[in-house]
Amino acid sequence: QVQLVESGGGLVQAGDSLRLSCAASGRTFSSYTMGWFRRAPGKEREFVAAISWSGGRGRYTDSVKGRFTISRDNAKNTVALQMNSLNPEDTAVYYCAATQRFYIATQEGSYDYWGQGTQVTVSS
Repeated sequence: QVQLVESGGGLVQAGDSLRLSCAASGRTFSSYTMGWFRRAPGKEREFVAAISWSGGRGRYTDSVKGRFTISRDNAKNTVALQMNSLNPEDTAVYYCAATQRFYIATQEGSYDYWGQGTQVTVSS
């Protein structure tokens, strides 16, 4: 069982940066692939980024490549999403998720545990 708690959301202007953090409970955090998803108003939840259990591999959706960076600290049981050059299209509730699948999953259904989400609003 893993419990996930996101933090770091807020209201920013276009072009600004924001760093989201996700704190995980449990002693087996390092065995989980971790992901970030988001749900924009009126849209379905979508994949944003994911990172392997070791932190050695990451994967991103095309719209955030070059702007967002996912990282993890297994000693602190945390995963972060550094978001740069934000634009209004990034406005969404961002969710942290965990899966014990060994590959970097991008589908929502592949993840077993979810946080409650944190709101990110980017004004133009």
